[in-house]
Amino acid sequence: MQEHQNVSADSVVRRDIHLRDYIAVLRKRRATVFTFLVITVLLVIVVSFSMTPMYTASTQVLIEENYGSGNIEGTYAYRRYDPAFLNTQFKIITSANVVERVVDNLKLDTKYKSYFIDEKNRLEVLAGSLKRKMTSLFSPTASTVSPDGNGQEDENFLDRKEEMSDRDAIVNAIREHLEIDPEKETRIVNIFYSHKVPALAKLIVEALIGAYKEELQEIKHSSSSDTLKWMTKKAEEERRKLEESELALQEYMRENDIITVENKLVIYPQKLSEFSSQLSTVQAERKKLESRYNQIKRALEESRDLETIPVFAENLVLQALREKIYAAEQNIKQLSKVYGYKNPVMIRAKEKLNSLQKERKAEVRRIIESTRNAYELAVSQEKNISDLLRATKNELLNLNEKFVQYSIMQREVNTNSILYDTLTASLKKASVTRQSQSVNVWVVKGARVPPYPSRPRKLLYVVTGMVFGLLGGVGLAFFLEYLDNTVETPEDIEKRFGLTVLGAIEELREKDLSIETFVKDEPLSPFAESYRLIRSSILLSSAGRPPRRILFTSMAPSEGKTSTTVNVARVLAQSDKKVLIIDCDMRRPRQHSLFAIPNTAGLSTYLTGNAGENIVQRVPGEELSLITAGPTPPNPAELLDSERMKGLLENMSEMFDFVLLDSPPVQSVTDSLTLSTLVDGTVLVVRAGVTTYDMVASGLRTLRTVNAHILGVVLNGTGRVTGGEGYYHGYYTYYSTDGRKET
Repeated sequence: MQEHQNVSADSVVRRDIHLRDYIAVLRKRRATVFTFLVITVLLVIVVSFSMTPMYTASTQVLIEENYGSGNIEGTYAYRRYDPAFLNTQFKIITSANVVERVVDNLKLDTKYKSYFIDEKNRLEVLAGSLKRKMTSLFSPTASTVSPDGNGQEDENFLDRKEEMSDRDAIVNAIREHLEIDPEKETRIVNIFYSHKVPALAKLIVEALIGAYKEELQEIKHSSSSDTLKWMTKKAEEERRKLEESELALQEYMRENDIITVENKLVIYPQKLSEFSSQLSTVQAERKKLESRYNQIKRALEESRDLETIPVFAENLVLQALREKIYAAEQNIKQLSKVYGYKNPVMIRAKEKLNSLQKERKAEVRRIIESTRNAYELAVSQEKNISDLLRATKNELLNLNEKFVQYSIMQREVNTNSILYDTLTASLKKASVTRQSQSVNVWVVKGARVPPYPSRPRKLLYVVTGMVFGLLGGVGLAFFLEYLDNTVETPEDIEKRFGLTVLGAIEELREKDLSIETFVKDEPLSPFAESYRLIRSSILLSSAGRPPRRILFTSMAPSEGKTSTTVNVARVLAQSDKKVLIIDCDMRRPRQHSLFAIPNTAGLSTYLTGNAGENIVQRVPGEELSLITAGPTPPNPAELLDSERMKGLLENMSEMFDFVLLDSPPVQSVTDSLTLSTLVDGTVLVVRAGVTTYDMVASGLRTLRTVNAHILGVVLNGTGRVTGGEGYYHGYYTYYSTDGRKET
């Protein structure tokens, strides 16, 4: 067991998460889930019943594109597929123009104004107006432009918009509650409109279909009637212009023999283009040769190596000569190692090298002369071609003087012809399609006054609120569980820290009950049985013989170590054992007040030498003995670490069967560390929902630094979910026969 308890306090045993773990979390956090669910449902109910009932009127309309419009009678009308057609019609139906027609036709902005404009709408309209004004003041791009398009600000323009604000508000209100739902794989469209007045909803839906048809007619006529009149008049004018321009062109061609001139005009531009191209080529070649020749001259003047110039470096003859010269020089170096300078072999090698160098110089002079000749030839060619180009330009200018007027007149004829042909074709097409309708609209199902409101759907909202409330409550429960870092169940302690849980004590829920006296008052209760189980666990915690000197401590104050010490002492005394409680918490003693015993003399007076061993007091009415803490000394830690304390424990162990020490918390002072080395074992008291895992880990590290023998952990203050029901449910069930309500 000692080996088992030496598991590192920081270690966390990984385990699989089972369904029962989730159920345990939900049972533990059931109050959170229920509260969130109730709040959500109540909010949904309040919102649902505070909403204004809306009635929805609907109508079904068949919308088809007139594929036969524009086709000559008797011809086949190709039924093309236009995926954007219905979406375009939907936009037209819900457009501001159509809704404005509805408002105007039904006089909604005057006769039914009160059904659309209330104080809330007025505030929204006023806010929108102020926003537009502020935008126009602070935004340089938002300045109001007058409708006449002159770019100047119109001071009355904003006022005119405010005059139309009620009408605009009604239009926006109608469009907001207007819905369109097409039937799948059909051309039938459902149009819905919702309003708080059922009859008005039906009236607006019916008027919307009429306004939609009017808008289609307006679109059709605006693009056909006026256009047709204009095209007829314009076509006649263009016909006369075309005839006059053609006659004038024929007369001019006869007078100036334009046919001959036109042939020459075709030839001369070709020649001019050829000469220009040749001149560009010759000029480029001349510039290249000039640059090369100048580079050679500069190199000669500056006595630089000519062979670094590209024309010399790229010459194949020079490249071959350089290679031969290099080979000859290498040969001379090799021969010089064997022969002297006057040796015939060396003389022949040098003569060969000199011959190669002369050839290289001759080749260099040849390249220089060749470059100069090429440059002079290029200059001459450039001059000749420039003269030819100049002469050709002069001849072409003479011909152009006659052809300019011809070109002007020809362009006029072409322009008039194109305009006339276009207008004639458009006029014929518009004449054929003038009376046709591009979109056919039929009402399949008329609108009726809705008998029941469509919104709010209170039952659906409540059911949805319950679902979301339940899901949100569950999510909140798991989120709170994720944030909760406190010890909750015995399994947490065993699996995280490898410690033995001696027992779990359920929290007393009745306010009039005291945990310090409940075991004495109700010895047959499940609560008392929990301490008996702790007693059994302590007695079996050590091999060979049970521990006799037991230290009770906790990680922090208010975790129940004092009450646990008292109740364990009582159940030990019930086994006809002599039990002594020593209150070692000399800073905040409580044992004397629990048993109503004076604290004038006790442990502190004995350790300071001011009292003998007669400090043991009998608890009235119980088989218990107590050594109180005594007056608070200035140095409790030093007193507890003294030889007198060790001797006292030795003497008390001979007089009593069990000595229980109630010590201060581990995290607060070092008293418990000192005492843990003087006892047979230490019992840690941990409070469920209060003590964190970090506190337990830190306390264990501190105790194990002094090699304290930890008997186990008592989990105090558990609930029926966290410990009572899950860990010792059998005991509670068995002992519930005492007739007392389980706590």
